[in-house]
Amino acid sequence: MAAVTAAQPRSSKTESYVDNKRKEDIRQANIKAARAVADAVRTSLGPKGMDKMISTANGEVIITNDGATILNKMEVLQPAAKMLVDLSKSQDSAAGDGTTTVVVIAGALLKQCLTLLSNGIHPTVISDSLHKASIKAVDVLTAMAVPLELSDRESLIKSASTSLNSKVVSQYSTLLAPLAVDSVLSVVDPAKPDMVDLRDIKIVKKLGGTVDDTQLVKGLVFDKKASHAAGGPTRMENAKIAVIQFQISPPKTDIEQSIVVSDYTQMDRILKEERNYILGMIKKIKATGCNVLLIQKSILRDAVTDLSLHYLAKAKIMVVKDVEREDIEFITKTLNCLPIANIEHFRVEKLGHADLVEEVSLGDGKIVKVTGIKDMGRTTTVLVRGSNQLVLDEAERSLHDALCVVRCLVSKRFLIAGGGAPEIELSRQLGAWSKVLHGMEGYCVRSFAEALEVIPYTLAENAGLNPIAIVTELRNRHAQGEINAGINVRKGQITNILEENVVQPLLVSTSAITLATECVRMILKIDDVVNVR
Repeated sequence: MAAVTAAQPRSSKTESYVDNKRKEDIRQANIKAARAVADAVRTSLGPKGMDKMISTANGEVIITNDGATILNKMEVLQPAAKMLVDLSKSQDSAAGDGTTTVVVIAGALLKQCLTLLSNGIHPTVISDSLHKASIKAVDVLTAMAVPLELSDRESLIKSASTSLNSKVVSQYSTLLAPLAVDSVLSVVDPAKPDMVDLRDIKIVKKLGGTVDDTQLVKGLVFDKKASHAAGGPTRMENAKIAVIQFQISPPKTDIEQSIVVSDYTQMDRILKEERNYILGMIKKIKATGCNVLLIQKSILRDAVTDLSLHYLAKAKIMVVKDVEREDIEFITKTLNCLPIANIEHFRVEKLGHADLVEEVSLGDGKIVKVTGIKDMGRTTTVLVRGSNQLVLDEAERSLHDALCVVRCLVSKRFLIAGGGAPEIELSRQLGAWSKVLHGMEGYCVRSFAEALEVIPYTLAENAGLNPIAIVTELRNRHAQGEINAGINVRKGQITNILEENVVQPLLVSTSAITLATECVRMILKIDDVVNVR
């Protein structure tokens, strides 16, 4: 083409392109790199997907099949491939589940774009058509969704267990799914019914036991033991709890300096002053009737000394020290109390009240449990157990996904079938729509429709079924009007997926399609990579 252009005499008014080769090369390189990333996670899609073992530079091993985790840990250097990593991150924050799906869809769209580009269709035309198709796709999905009430706990549990079925801990989905539903429903604020803040659900991991021992705790759990230093109490009924941010220890000088004491009488006076200082503080604490202290970690000086612990134990006050700074907000919200920053502000109205604070032995360690909190804030704690660190971490990630699914359903109350049913239905309807469109748009929309078939194809492939036969049969069923026919991986055949209880939130599917399309459009628009030193 370039040779032909060069041979013709140039008109002075218009400058014609001579070298389009570089732009095509850059585009191809970008698309290939991004597709390589998509192919890496493709095998971990669906309930029969494989798990990836990630070995980090510092020798840590992670076993997971959560798309966002895999891509997060991968070292991707190519800029276009990095966009796919960000894509799965944004799906993780928007919907929480479907992180593998979104990358696989993007990879399939890119593959179709390569074909369209090689047929000589301009990238801008492809990009605009993809945008139109994705808007249409969201409409189609919304039309086939089933509305849902939050009081319908069964349906919520079904969608949470669908999310858990593709995880390493899928055999525990009967336990973890109701747990996720109950914990989200308990933190929904009636004033803002569409919003769930997952920071109100704290996940505490404790090694030992199995995932079966995971439980929902109405109250607080500290992964620490109570301070035993001077034989202080480890169990307290009718507890009055203070969260303090000051130190119960003798004051230090503001600057680094040493004080030289020459004779013994002065030393005695210093020790006596220290004692009086600490005793004065503890008397003020005791006067309010407080009997449990949660002490924030301190960086300036020791939060408590042996001497203060001794006096606290004598005063029968239970002490939990080294509470992390970022936990303070959660603790005060749960206990419905205020953090106390200075001993002078120590008042009864700033205390939280609970029926029982006790230290419990769990596995090889101990935890402190606070239960029966009066006027408890809308928070909840999940205590996750596991036989080894890998299982524990994966259980936490899976639980997070399940919580996100329930959160999606709270914010957008529609369910949709899983198992590749919505993708095939989209593919069918968009294919029909593409025949109505004129010119290049029809071509591009048809490619978009074909790309969506990658999800059922991959599901079948990962389950060891014959993908071509399954997808053809699936198309046939949908053409006969069975909207909810999908791949039943357990039976290895095509059934009505809604009756099999394989459901997912509408938000997961719609955000997967819109985000994937957006990412592909961005990659298409790039025609040069400029390195800046």
